[in-house]
Amino acid sequence: MFRKREGPRHVRSADAPPSDALVQSMAGETDASAPDRGPYDLRHAPADVQRLDFGSLQIPAVEGVEVRVQANPDGVVEVIVLVEGESALQLGVFAAPRTEGIWDEVRDEIAAAMAADGVQPTKIDGRYGIELTARVQTPEGPAEVRFVGVDGPRWMVRALYQGPAAADPGYTGVLAQCLEGLVVVRDEEARPPREPLPLRLPKELAAQAQQQAHEQAAAEARHHPRARGPAPNGRGART
Repeated sequence: MFRKREGPRHVRSADAPPSDALVQSMAGETDASAPDRGPYDLRHAPADVQRLDFGSLQIPAVEGVEVRVQANPDGVVEVIVLVEGESALQLGVFAAPRTEGIWDEVRDEIAAAMAADGVQPTKIDGRYGIELTARVQTPEGPAEVRFVGVDGPRWMVRALYQGPAAADPGYTGVLAQCLEGLVVVRDEEARPPREPLPLRLPKELAAQAQQQAHEQAAAEARHHPRARGPAPNGRGART
């Protein structure tokens, strides 16, 4: 949904102040105080919190939240969705400049792309500043969506709420707790703005996926045994 422009223009609008995480970055590396809530940069992440380690994202383990992941055969994670009841939260993290946010740009481009598809999004004032809401058509019928962006030092988190949580900009349920407890681990590699930061399966989920693959292969082998070869006399073996 990101569309390339002729050149970068990382300019913040007057109605969208920088996030707490970005303010901490602009205050200098020596400022050790953490923002009131996340997403956090790694150096400000609260200790003693159990999290799932996806590489560039660490997601707090919150009771009642199911983590659904889409990964390629190499284990590279392409989609992370947190589900609670009828609501879902899709997470993405992207490279950005250290002291300039890109959510304003990204938000405008998402709105333009939605308008081109016949959907009219609305800007609202949410917990992290300006958000986008819209009512879209899905195979199951009309549904509410809400885009939230958080600028940090050299990163931007894009969160997409779906379902009942999307309809309430003041939503503070367990999915919001996951977003507020999110930790971004930005590597030192130079990356162009908007490039997705690398994600990988946590060890726990990788082991679980491997076990499920083995069980599925074993089940298929039981239901579809290999054809037996011909008997020594040239005739098919009897069963």
